[in-house]
Amino acid sequence: MQRFHSQLTFATLFFAILSLNCPSAARSQLQGDTAPAPQSDAPQDPANTSPTSVTPAPSGKKRLSKEFTLRGDSAWTDTGVDLQPGEHVVVTATGTMRYADAKEGNGPEGLSRGFKDLLRILPFNDAGRGALIGRVGDADTAQAFLIGASRDAVSPIAGRLSLGINQSKTDTGDGSFAVHVEVYTADSSSGGVRSVAKSITSLPGIDNSLFAKIPRRIGDKDGNPGDMVNFLILGSESSMQRVFATAGWVKVDSDVKDAVLHGLIGSLSKESYLTMPMSQLYLFGRPQDYGWAHAEPISVVASRNHLRIWKAPFNLNGQTLWVGAATHDIGFERDQRNNGITHKIDPNIDLERDYVEKTLSSTGLVAEVSHFLPSNPMLGAKTATGGSFNSNGQVLILKLSDSGQDLSASFTEMFCSVLTDENPDGGQWDSCATYLKSDAAPASATRKLENISSNYRVLVVPGILSSCQANTQAFGEAQAHLRDKHGMTVEFLQTANASSTANGQSIATYLREKMQSDSRKYILVGYSKGTPDIQEALANDPQTRNAVAGFVSIAGAVGGSPIAGTMPSIVQQYTAALKLGACQGDISEAFKSLRQDVRKRFLADHPDPLVPTFSLAAVSDATTTSKMLLEAWKLLAAYDARTDSQVLLSDALVPGGNFFGTLHADHLAVALDYASSNDSAVRAMADHNRYPRSALFEAAIRSAIAALNSRPAQ
Repeated sequence: MQRFHSQLTFATLFFAILSLNCPSAARSQLQGDTAPAPQSDAPQDPANTSPTSVTPAPSGKKRLSKEFTLRGDSAWTDTGVDLQPGEHVVVTATGTMRYADAKEGNGPEGLSRGFKDLLRILPFNDAGRGALIGRVGDADTAQAFLIGASRDAVSPIAGRLSLGINQSKTDTGDGSFAVHVEVYTADSSSGGVRSVAKSITSLPGIDNSLFAKIPRRIGDKDGNPGDMVNFLILGSESSMQRVFATAGWVKVDSDVKDAVLHGLIGSLSKESYLTMPMSQLYLFGRPQDYGWAHAEPISVVASRNHLRIWKAPFNLNGQTLWVGAATHDIGFERDQRNNGITHKIDPNIDLERDYVEKTLSSTGLVAEVSHFLPSNPMLGAKTATGGSFNSNGQVLILKLSDSGQDLSASFTEMFCSVLTDENPDGGQWDSCATYLKSDAAPASATRKLENISSNYRVLVVPGILSSCQANTQAFGEAQAHLRDKHGMTVEFLQTANASSTANGQSIATYLREKMQSDSRKYILVGYSKGTPDIQEALANDPQTRNAVAGFVSIAGAVGGSPIAGTMPSIVQQYTAALKLGACQGDISEAFKSLRQDVRKRFLADHPDPLVPTFSLAAVSDATTTSKMLLEAWKLLAAYDARTDSQVLLSDALVPGGNFFGTLHADHLAVALDYASSNDSAVRAMADHNRYPRSALFEAAIRSAIAALNSRPAQ
């Protein structure tokens, strides 16, 4: 398997390793609230680097309280506390630790991270040396998480709680931490409760006819056969991403060029080693959709667990099928095709297949596990680079928990029907397939449109800069259409350029006040930053959830943006181009909430949707992105070409939520109308802004109502 081009020298490799960066994935097995870890080489206060979420106080009954002392010469401490799914854990700690080579002592939050941390093997890469950490479950697969001075959390799985100090095996600190642990019984509002993977002998549809459609091996661009296909996953794209991230796997850059640009954009992170570029190999005629890696940071140059995964061009029993090849790098060897340097894989690839099973199953997000032996099983071969491998021929099958459904087919049908039969935007439009990134979009209407239920009302929460453009509301024409044509109650909440936590409080206050005069529940629609603002409202105010029937995210910044720190300067450019007025609030503060580390930490603390949730992502390309957004699009394309210029496709999906589909448009076109501006300069900058937004909005509301009405009675 070729991992690097022959012309890539070790010097270039070393530069790439030091340059790369990928903001931390949501990885905790124990979900809760904690202070974020710093991400730069400069001294920082870990508790004040970004906005934090707020977890409601435990509402269950306290079942135990224990005290522990962790000394600097200890590794992991078994607390003897066995947690059950949904139990609430409150941990507080005091004390001081001091390392001989550190300038000063540290508390439970750990030392500020610096460059030397790249050369240390720490149990939890995202926190400082000497921090108080924890884990729940098996030591071989459980992911460490930061506790710091305090953590208020919910355990999504059953397992033994262990406490530790974030230091290498050979490191010793002088001092101790006094730790207090309280455990509260599970309650219905905790969320995040998961199940133990069930081992079964067979799964419907997993048979030799399926494997007749799946190549047994992946290959390089020249068609040379490589690694063996050794696992399949059944589940939506967001669920697939979620299970890997939760199990501690990290998305890998696709090639060296993108990786170096990625590193120039980002900041210092321990993920730099894990995201070292993975060469493109092919299955179903295209490169991998995702690469994932799992490794100790210092050893990843020569050794890491890694895999490639492709979305199959067909579904299995209505479910998305992912096909993967996993191997374990154990060193370097000569590429027999060109005498270049390539990674040597462990020839016993079944060990890596089993490692994938063990890590993913430990998350509580895998429902069923099975193995299948195809006819004429592959027992051994050589890779494209000349390395050999052997196997017992079995393929691992993982079916993910049904936390969210792929509803893209029904949404596509609804969108096409609204656009064709009703055409709420007026004018002439192309086939509905033009406006969706879907292979299955029908050419015309396929569904009879019924009256829209008046049992719900709609609230739109916009994104950044909304307060700067009072005359251009997100989905402004679409809101008016639903009111005038269908008699719906559609409201718009103008939010400030502020943190998502602050805007979440404003949303919660608005909903509480509105419910006093009208008992109908809301369908919330979040656009761009409006999505994390709504997520904060739902997470931090339990009363808010009682006012909400469902939540639709459209081009939402769910996982933040890897260029959030760069965006304020870019935004200034198109703010001037669009001739926006004075903005309410602080734009830089608003963008802090969109940093990937902030958003992914929020998702780690709140791992499951608290109300029925539906995601609509957007993707554009260089020819369908407006001029004012092209700079941002090019930056994001270094991470993944599937971007709308502000958010990556993978970061626009709510983990555990339902998937409505992917829109073919840039970030502004899906919600904001600049194409009809009277100013020719604005139209010139927004040259790809024409989109049937009213049809999109109506289809999203209709689809959400249909899904809500089809749910079993609670």
